Amino acid sequence: MYKVVLARLRAARKDAGMVTSEYAMGIVAAVAFAVVLYKVVTSGAVSAELQAIVKQALDARS
Repeated sequence: MYKVVLARLRAARKDAGMVTSEYAMGIVAAVAFAVVLYKVVTSGAVSAELQAIVKQALDARS
């Protein structure tokens, strides 16, 4: 039993990191999310709302 557990632990250590294809898929997913977020933030309604929030913050009196 001990030898089986030890062998599995050794095998798990060898496969601990991501391979290049996994890094590539992670980068593609991150870029896709960034593009969607950029489209949402630069859309007309969201852009106008953000400008209104900034204008309100700048016009606020202390």
